Amino acid sequence: MPEGPEIRRAADQLAAVMIGQPLTTVWFAFPQLKHYQAELIGGTITSIQPRGKALLTHFSTGLTMYSHNQLYGVWKIAWAGETPQTKRDLRVRLETAERAILLYSASDITLAPRSEIEQHPFLQRIGPDVLDSAVTEQQVEQRLLSAAFCKRQLGGMLLDQSFLAGLGNYLRAEILWQAQLAPAHKPQDLSLDQRHKLAQALLEIPRISYHTRGQVDGGHHHGTVFSFKVFHRSGEPCLRCGGMIEKISLSSRPFYWCPLCQK
Repeated sequence: MPEGPEIRRAADQLAAVMIGQPLTTVWFAFPQLKHYQAELIGGTITSIQPRGKALLTHFSTGLTMYSHNQLYGVWKIAWAGETPQTKRDLRVRLETAERAILLYSASDITLAPRSEIEQHPFLQRIGPDVLDSAVTEQQVEQRLLSAAFCKRQLGGMLLDQSFLAGLGNYLRAEILWQAQLAPAHKPQDLSLDQRHKLAQALLEIPRISYHTRGQVDGGHHHGTVFSFKVFHRSGEPCLRCGGMIEKISLSSRPFYWCPLCQK
């Protein structure tokens, strides 16, 4: 499943070709959404907002579409009138005079006034978005010490969207490696310095991934490149201590770490 940085980059790409352009075609596969099609034609998309691993597409009519890709959903960009060749099932088509964005295979799609969408069960239960620039390290440290999370093991907690929205499996591994913590650690047992280092990594790693992952120009990456330190590196030496990176199963997901320096 795509994680926060991938979802936000997708939102950026969709917004770049759609915002402010009048919609000429609107199509929904699900019968309960079809009555909105005529209402949206002629209006515009005003913003496409990631919220954790969900997207909120805001229309000038006051409606908002909630969509969650889950495991198989994917957005594609095409020229107006074109449909990419794929075996996936088309769920949403939003088209302007020049471009179209198409959502395939997603099953969790809702359309309603923005105030109602904000009450969506998923949005109600997720924590602050890890890529929201307004979220601070101090706020994350306070969250680590809150009654809801202070006694939980980090390995499972970092996949819980109610802690920080947008975190996922590769980010979990990289964050814990950066903070030099084992997945069995609990926030309440960490020193002040350890909690500060963890809070810093919880914000820094996703933001570096968002800003740098996949940006290549003539073989050279722009700025600081996000490269995996442990994820998918089992059997290779740790870049910090030289120990062997190991792969285990944690919360039913593969987890990569260095047992030597993540004690």
